[in-house]
Amino acid sequence: MFKKVLIANRGEVAVRIIRACRELGIPTVAVYSEADANSLHVSLATEAYCIGPNESAKSYLNIPAIISAALISGADAIHPGYGFMSERADFAEICAKHNIKFIGPSPESMQLMGDKATARKTMMSKNVPITPGTGIITDVEEAKKQAEKFGYPVIVKATAGGGGKGMRVANNAEELEQNITLCRQEAEKFFGNPDVYMEKFLVNPRHIEVQIIADKFGNVIHLGERDCSIQRRHQKLVEEAPSPAVSTDIRKKLGEAAVRAAKAANYEGVGTIEFLLDKDKNFYFMEMNTRLQVEHGITEMISNIDIVREQINIAAGNKLSVRQDDVKLYGHAIECRINAEDPDRNFLPAPGEINGYITPGGFGVRVDSHVYSGYKIPPYYDSLISKVMTWAPTREEARRRMYRALKEYVITGVKTTLPFYQELIEDEVFIGGNFDTGFMNTYKQNK
Repeated sequence: MFKKVLIANRGEVAVRIIRACRELGIPTVAVYSEADANSLHVSLATEAYCIGPNESAKSYLNIPAIISAALISGADAIHPGYGFMSERADFAEICAKHNIKFIGPSPESMQLMGDKATARKTMMSKNVPITPGTGIITDVEEAKKQAEKFGYPVIVKATAGGGGKGMRVANNAEELEQNITLCRQEAEKFFGNPDVYMEKFLVNPRHIEVQIIADKFGNVIHLGERDCSIQRRHQKLVEEAPSPAVSTDIRKKLGEAAVRAAKAANYEGVGTIEFLLDKDKNFYFMEMNTRLQVEHGITEMISNIDIVREQINIAAGNKLSVRQDDVKLYGHAIECRINAEDPDRNFLPAPGEINGYITPGGFGVRVDSHVYSGYKIPPYYDSLISKVMTWAPTREEARRRMYRALKEYVITGVKTTLPFYQELIEDEVFIGGNFDTGFMNTYKQNK
């Protein structure tokens, strides 16, 4: 096992990893920007080092500063969490050059699955269903011909994209030409790679993702699916496990396809295979996230498996502690992401000082957070305050428990999305479970 783990991240995910390390008896190293000097992860870690000023580019994305902190502290492993350095193959390579274990997949796997056009080709070779699409677009006129063949609408995507950046839907040839140019510009700006590709756009599908875990001995398991269909601008708002739209038969096929996908990438660690499910219950590979997911907690609740603990053990060279036959999924879990945003002002970020903070509790309630009364939410990063998760034997019981938890939750001093979620959880369409990725458009119109 590792002697010491540095967490190259901040906020609730850094706290989550520190807790897992503590239970494994591993000392931890926190890194922080000047803005995060009073963050909870700094006080919980065994030791902590400031790695730069407020801006992410000068701190949490500052590779020399992170590596220096690891070398000074004697850390022999780095956990990247999610976001920031978590899907940077070059960072993983630099860690290896300094004899520091990157707790994640190999650079080769990240490169293979991180480039979405290449990933699609790999999936085709392993009979994982994909939507009709192209490779990297080099000729706009040829792309127009392909779009006519697929049928509009189509979506242009950055091959290195994520988080809704570098993605645009085109309904005709004129829009396609414009969107190829715009997506290339966005891809260069956000990911340093201007390459884009195109695929058939499924109108209002369900967004389903499957959690996989793989060790270096070739063992790969899946922990069922999560439904992430309720989104705003491609950003997930509510997640639940399992999906109310997935039958036992489809769940089996999804899991098998996800395992094939992971094996095709020679994958090691935790990851998520993302699919789109159409109205006829056909599913198609969309992409792979080669990291821990924000919403991993709800899968932990229905599987009773500590995903972060497994991730650390695998990175240390150990075998998976469970086999596929050992995985028993029970009950239903729901997650709501609470942000410092103003829902009445188009979810405008609302940084500031929290002057009152009381979390919900009780059986089947979990709150992952890094804030406290007196904590100042900085304006430089994602505004996530916490993830509220509830579990119960049935979906309706989990939903009612979530409503109760959200009504108990008190956060004062800043605007939050709590009121938005309190209404959404009581919405008739959500209660029925018959929603898709177009839910928020309809929901907003009805409010």
